[in-house]
Amino acid sequence: MANTATNVSTGKPNKSGAIFFAPLGTTLPTDADAAKDAAFVALGYVSEDGLTNDNSPESSQIKAWGGDTVLNMQTERPDSFSFTLLEVLNEDVLKAVYGDSNVIVDDQTGSITVKATADELNGGSWIIDMIMRGGRKKRIVIPNGTISELGTITYKDDEAVGYQLTITDVPDASGVYHYEYIKGAA
Repeated sequence: MANTATNVSTGKPNKSGAIFFAPLGTTLPTDADAAKDAAFVALGYVSEDGLTNDNSPESSQIKAWGGDTVLNMQTERPDSFSFTLLEVLNEDVLKAVYGDSNVIVDDQTGSITVKATADELNGGSWIIDMIMRGGRKKRIVIPNGTISELGTITYKDDEAVGYQLTITDVPDASGVYHYEYIKGAA
């Protein structure tokens, strides 16, 4: 494809929701438009910082006697996504952050109890839906991602509380960390 400015885009959240979470084993969509399995729950607003993906390979250099580099070996290629969830009163957000069994909702009063424990979080499946230039849809599907980092939670009167998450992916049975689907131009 020729170099053209029409290939330059931003990534804006889909208005019907951008980040979705479901238990491992949930059926995953295989294109940008497919309906999501009902197990996926929307995690609401994300901070204006948006979404970042870090999947830069790391390598090790082998040097020959005398100092020449004779081999660059890829030692790993971690894949992670970072974003800040703003809906801190949303029970689905709390369950994604703290684990289902650590969030208790009183259906009569709407009161929520969260237990912050040292229990290891289970991985889950994640979908991130975006709108690109010209209304083209982009969907990122993470078959198995676990919260590997939860940033400092700040409670301040002039700032929204948020859960700054880093999701680290592990490869699926096909060796794929995440899938990216972009709908063709209409």
